[in-house]
Amino acid sequence: MRIIKRLHWFVLKSFLPLFAMTFFIVLFIVLMQFLWKYIDDLVGKGLSLEVLAELFFYAAVSMVPMALPLAILLASLMTFGNFGEKFELTAMKASGISLVRVMAPLIVLIGGIAVGAFFFQNNVLPTAQVKMWTLLFSMKQKSPELEIPEGVFYDKIPGYNLFVKEKDKETGILYDVMIYDVSRGGDQGTILLADSARLAFTPDNRYLYLHLYQGEQFENLRDQTSRDANVPFRRETFFDKQVLIPFDANFNRLDDNSMRKQYVGKNISELHHTIDSVNLRLDSIGRDYTRELHNGPLAILNGGLRSFSSPGIQSAPDEVRDKKSPLILDSLLSKLDDSGRRMVVEGAMQSIRRERDDFEFKGATMADDRKILRRHEIELLKKYTLSVACLIMFFIGAPLGAIIRKGGIGTPLVISVLLFLVYYIIDNTGYKMARDGRWIVWIGMWLSTAILAPLGIYVTYKAMNDSSVFDKDLYISLLKKIFGTRTSRKVSYKEVIINDISENEAISRLSSLRERASAYVQRHTSAQSYITYWMRGYDTSELKEISSQLEADVAYMADCRNPMAVNKLIDYPVLRILWAYHPARRKWLSRTLATFFPVGIPVWLWGLHSQKVLKQDLRRIVSVSDSIISILTEPNTTNTTNVS
Repeated sequence: MRIIKRLHWFVLKSFLPLFAMTFFIVLFIVLMQFLWKYIDDLVGKGLSLEVLAELFFYAAVSMVPMALPLAILLASLMTFGNFGEKFELTAMKASGISLVRVMAPLIVLIGGIAVGAFFFQNNVLPTAQVKMWTLLFSMKQKSPELEIPEGVFYDKIPGYNLFVKEKDKETGILYDVMIYDVSRGGDQGTILLADSARLAFTPDNRYLYLHLYQGEQFENLRDQTSRDANVPFRRETFFDKQVLIPFDANFNRLDDNSMRKQYVGKNISELHHTIDSVNLRLDSIGRDYTRELHNGPLAILNGGLRSFSSPGIQSAPDEVRDKKSPLILDSLLSKLDDSGRRMVVEGAMQSIRRERDDFEFKGATMADDRKILRRHEIELLKKYTLSVACLIMFFIGAPLGAIIRKGGIGTPLVISVLLFLVYYIIDNTGYKMARDGRWIVWIGMWLSTAILAPLGIYVTYKAMNDSSVFDKDLYISLLKKIFGTRTSRKVSYKEVIINDISENEAISRLSSLRERASAYVQRHTSAQSYITYWMRGYDTSELKEISSQLEADVAYMADCRNPMAVNKLIDYPVLRILWAYHPARRKWLSRTLATFFPVGIPVWLWGLHSQKVLKQDLRRIVSVSDSIISILTEPNTTNTTNVS
């Protein structure tokens, strides 16, 4: 028992440093991705280091759900890869300790991390996301740092364009200044020209203060609503002029209360409350809209108009309007004159347009509510998917590390990145499908789990049974079985023979083999049709019997003392039992594949080729058997065989 405790401590000491290292490396990488995504909103704003550090801290906390599964996958791969490479895992198994027993302390640890990830998603992440998005939106709205270049127009001040020909960097004086003021619109624009100017901010940093020297001002006096072609303007010459331009250079932090009301700032109980409220509102509004459709002015029931409101309806006869039965539109219109019918049609068109616009607005409102509902449901399921993803990544990484037996950071990094890319693509696809309403929310959010969980179970099973998942010979033999790579037969003449064969028995064996091969070819002289191939194919059980008989006869004839007969055995082909002879044994599967032509036709063509090669091999068996029989029965042949 003490050995097991030491073993557990050894496994934990091997895993924890690697996990900490990989977690912070992955977190740094995803944080750099966040930085490059929003770099344009941060650069040139004159933000303090404290504000930037606060943003990066909250961004790093928000990126934990993306970094944690990858870190667990990479750390578990490296840990068990090191165990396998250094034969430590082999020593553990030789001591009678199973792989699951070795993984036991890490299973408990990852289970604890998964539970902690759930509470992190529910309690910490909403606050971090609210702070991060509030800071980011505040930074986006902050005015850029004022840095007017020389020789080009500067348009970063809203409603103004500034041109400075030259600047004195020591004194801060601007020369040959041109200012276009279009803050009141282009029709009431103002142009300021000055030989020199000084630029500064007011003490509260809310206005840009310009002190202009020696210049002119041109102001367009045209009112924007005026249509007069003659536009008056006012010209002013000045020697000293002061201008205040609204330009808030302060960093104004937005209130995060509005962001807290969004789905990113809610915990599980708040999400459940919002989902129930939105569902209740959608059900209530849906019932009201349905009632309006059934009882509205344009509802058509029982083949006629239930009610109709139009100015021309009053000109209909009283006996028609007073009937209890539904009004028939054609008979009603026939009682009206041309102007009345025109009024009825125009009134109906206006009513239809109003109803259409009304229901389009109602449909857009319900679509927005459904979008809000899906976003909250997605955020609710995210609270659980991270914990499950951590467990799945461990049960993929640890068994794979035990199988590949490669430590370090090279091979484990490549495998983990590829697996995580697959996970990320599947998870992102499911998220977008659920967000856009194309899939049910729970299907989209659990898609990656449903695909990767069987992979984790499979590699864990293979690692527990010491199966060679990455053994190339295994896959080469499988490909040979599928595509039927031909192999040549090797038979050598024995100088010393202990067990002599009977010539009569050899001839009898070869004759029987020849007859079975010939009979099989005779039953399949012509190529099979598409339907026959899928429904019947070739009898592979009989082929297996012929192949077994062939190998037994070749092994028996290898003890023959006639060198010519032994050398002729090399000409026998090695029969291959391929799936292409009869790809589907079950009738329902055969019908399905035959109906699916994009798969059925290529397989049928490949199967015809494989059957053709098979019949050539069988004819060769017949020919070689005849040759060996003739050699054995040839009287002039040197035959040292003892006939028993």
